[in-house]
Amino acid sequence: MPKLITDETVAGGWTTAVRHRRSTLVQRLTLGCGVALVVAPMMGWPISVGWAVLYALAQGVELAVFAPVNRPEPQEIGLARKILGCLCLFMNAALFGSLAVPMWLIGGPLGGVCASVMLPAVMLFTMMNSPRSLAVLVSTITPQLLYLAATPFFAAAYGATPALITTVTASIVLYTLYILISWQRMSEVTEAQIRIHAEADRLRLKAEADLADHTAFLAAIGHDLRTPIGAILTGASELKASDPQSRANASLISDAGLMMKALLDDLLDHSKIGAGRMTVETVDFNLRIMLAQTLRLWRGAADAKGLRLRLEGANHMPASVRGDPMRLRQVLNNLLSNAMKFTEAGAITLRLDAWAEEPTGYSILIEVADTGPGMTTEQLERLFTPFDQTADGVSARHGGSGLGLAISRDLVELMGGRLTARSAPGEGARFTISLFLPKGECAAAPTTAPIDDGRLAIARALSSAKFEVTAQPTGHTPAPAPAPASPALAQDTLAPPTDDAAADAPDTVEDDEERPLRLLVVDDHDINRRAVQLILQPLGCEITTAADGLIALDRCAETAFDVIFMDVRMPELDGRETTRRLRAGTGPNARTPIIAVTADTAPEDIAACQAAGMAYFVPKPLTPPALIGALQHVLNDVANSQSDAAEAA
Repeated sequence: MPKLITDETVAGGWTTAVRHRRSTLVQRLTLGCGVALVVAPMMGWPISVGWAVLYALAQGVELAVFAPVNRPEPQEIGLARKILGCLCLFMNAALFGSLAVPMWLIGGPLGGVCASVMLPAVMLFTMMNSPRSLAVLVSTITPQLLYLAATPFFAAAYGATPALITTVTASIVLYTLYILISWQRMSEVTEAQIRIHAEADRLRLKAEADLADHTAFLAAIGHDLRTPIGAILTGASELKASDPQSRANASLISDAGLMMKALLDDLLDHSKIGAGRMTVETVDFNLRIMLAQTLRLWRGAADAKGLRLRLEGANHMPASVRGDPMRLRQVLNNLLSNAMKFTEAGAITLRLDAWAEEPTGYSILIEVADTGPGMTTEQLERLFTPFDQTADGVSARHGGSGLGLAISRDLVELMGGRLTARSAPGEGARFTISLFLPKGECAAAPTTAPIDDGRLAIARALSSAKFEVTAQPTGHTPAPAPAPASPALAQDTLAPPTDDAAADAPDTVEDDEERPLRLLVVDDHDINRRAVQLILQPLGCEITTAADGLIALDRCAETAFDVIFMDVRMPELDGRETTRRLRAGTGPNARTPIIAVTADTAPEDIAACQAAGMAYFVPKPLTPPALIGALQHVLNDVANSQSDAAEAA
């Protein structure tokens, strides 16, 4: 099988010259037709047209001989084919230069002048089309040189003096040397260009590999950093709840942990955007509710700072649209946080406007305006530069990474919109989001009640969730699975057990009112396992831990659990594969609700958890509201599922 040529630096001058000649095929055919038209008045149309046809056929033969080299993926050719190719090039050039002979014979001295002008031009054109290959140059220029060398003989035949013949001969020699020197210089330049291009490609590939390594490193570090950050937030929350005297210190620790989390999230988002790995999803959501929830989140901060938080144009906004509510909320939070940071007095206004773009959707304008100090033209030009902050002392006064606005602009562009800023010194700043959102399906607003952060309220919610847990020995049909816990992890609800399966199932081992909630926590980090225990043990839960997926499978074979918290990234056996093995088996936990604990919350990561059989997910770093909220959500779904099954029975 012929060897492919994948690198022009090792392909050699032969391949470069042949492929270059292929790229100038149209020019050669055009030149041939032009020459035929020029000599037609001298030699007649039959000779000129016949010569043009023969020249075109010669180009076709050359293409056939060099076909392997001229393919998109060039192949090396053998010695015999190279010799045949050189003969083809020689005959092609000889055919073109053959017009010089009838020019002398038919046109006389004036025809010889025409030939003496044509042949040097053809030699120059041939030299330019033979870069890096001496074999191609010799094969194509030799016939032209022989025809040109015949000029002194034709001149002598027409009675030229010896001095004139000597001058003509010397001119031909000098011109030939000029052609050879020019070819050498051109080949050197071509070689340098190829080396430069190869080096640029090498550097580009190295930069891409370095960027991929950098992104992977940041992702790994980000995943590992979420573990101690989660422990910091958990410990601070427990300290505030248990020791009123230390509440101020606990709040300081909690605020520092949240700041670390925000900085980490910004760095990871910026890295993903730079590597082209950031994506936005398209789902149906209620835009009005999302805007109201976002504004409500900042109302407390505005009141604490003595600022007015105003909303204008809410009645213009559509309800159901399609887009990425999480990323849009992230952009709005960044803009409101920025306005809150730099506004000492006055108001922050969220101005809304929208109009229908029939028949597909809506044009949306969202503006965040503040009454802060404003910005100069120079500051506006640097505003969206990553890691750049527009005023001295901003980092010391307000903190932050300088990435929020840059990330917001990139996210809006990923959603197909634009983020612009207008400001002047002393006139505040206005940030405007303009984007198009398609119409969404009309869906009812979510009715899930917000989770109370108070531990007592959560404990009451847990104790009120009635559900049955039956011990199921191997070989019996497992109990029905709960309904989906989140739209992000939607699963098909499994059918209730058959009458035969219900008859085979043993009696309930323990009274639900008397035994504690059994939980399995699977995580390779001891800090994470301890954090979950710290949060859930005060609720009276019976918690079993496992350091990896293999140990978790052993625990699940021994005990029936009510809920399993499963870390996704683990050595030996990751969380998704562990879940798949549990779901594929017939043990007591084949249908137990599994909550994914993961720092990877991109849509594709959540979809992979869903495909593995997980029912819900809680993001890292772990916080008490998120962890307890996930548990409450899953238990409520279990209760609803069993209630529906009882009604159906």
